[in-house]
Amino acid sequence: MTFDPIQTLPDAPAGYARAAKLLQTGKLVAFPTETVYGLGADARNDTAVARIFEAKGRPSFNPLIVHFVDADAVKQHVLWSEQAERLANAFWPGPLTLVLPKCGGSNISRLVTAGLDSLAVRMPAHPTARALLSVFDGPVAAPSANRSGQISPTQAGHVVNSLESRVDAVLDGGACEVGVESTIIGLVDKPVLLRPGGVTAEAISEVLGGPIAERKNADVISAPGQLSSHYAPNAGVRLNATEWRDGEARLGFGDVECDLNLSPHEDLVEAAARLFDYLHQLDAGDATTIAVSPIPHHGLGVAINDRLSRAAAPRQG
Repeated sequence: MTFDPIQTLPDAPAGYARAAKLLQTGKLVAFPTETVYGLGADARNDTAVARIFEAKGRPSFNPLIVHFVDADAVKQHVLWSEQAERLANAFWPGPLTLVLPKCGGSNISRLVTAGLDSLAVRMPAHPTARALLSVFDGPVAAPSANRSGQISPTQAGHVVNSLESRVDAVLDGGACEVGVESTIIGLVDKPVLLRPGGVTAEAISEVLGGPIAERKNADVISAPGQLSSHYAPNAGVRLNATEWRDGEARLGFGDVECDLNLSPHEDLVEAAARLFDYLHQLDAGDATTIAVSPIPHHGLGVAINDRLSRAAAPRQG
C-alpha cells in the first residue's frame, strides 16, 4: 500500500481545522497530548480505526484509548459511576484513562475495544489536543503515534521518523510535558491499576479513599499498553546499571557521568518528560545496548520503570 506525503500542520486555528477535516474523511492525524503524541482517527469509523492498526503494525487484540473534549461527551458512550465522577473531577483534563463498561448504544467502533465490552476513555489537558477535539466535535481513538513496540513519541519529529508517510498529517504542538503515557484505571468491577502513568497510584487511592488493586501479568489484555515487550528501541536495554560497559550508550539518573541524564537532580517529573526523547537520541547512535541508571520505584518512578522494563523485555514477533 502507498501513502500520500505527510503534512505538518501548525498549532493554530488553520491547523486545527485542517486536522479535523482529515479526521472527518477517515484520515490519520498525529497530535500532541500532555503525555505523548497520539495517532488519531475518528473512533466511530471502522476503516479509519483499522488504518491505525495498519500504520502502527499493532496487534488487533490490543485496545485503543478514545479521547474526548469533555466528560459529558464521555458519558454518551460508557456506564458512568460515582468512582468515575470522583476521579474525573480530580484529574480531568489530564493524564488519566478510565476503563468503563461500554454503553449498548455507543457507536464507537468495535475495533477500538478489540471486541471487549469496556471502553478506555480520557480527556487530555494539552491545549492543542483540546482545540482539535473541540473543532472535530467527536471521539478520537489515539494510541501513541509510533510503530508498535517502538519508543513513544514526545515530539512531532519522533512521529515522522517512526511512521513516515503512514500518517496523513502531524499537528505540531511542541514537546509533550509529562512524557509518559496516561495512567489507566479499570472501573468495570473494583478499581484496578491497569497501567501506571502520569497520575500516581497514591494520588488515585487518596481520591477513592482506599488502596487500588493491581493487574496481574497473567491476566488477559484489558487495556492499552499491557504487552510485555513495548516502547522498545532498536538497541538492547540494560537496566539498573551502576557501572558502564565499553560501547554502551549511557542513560543516567542523578549525579553520574553519562551520555544523557534524565535528571541530574533526581527529579522524577523531569526524568519522565525526558525519557522517550533521550531513548530516541541514544538509539540513533551506533551502540547496540543502552544502559540505564537505577530509577527510584516510587511516584512517577513506577511509570518510568514500567516503560523501561517493557523496553528491555524479550522482543515479540
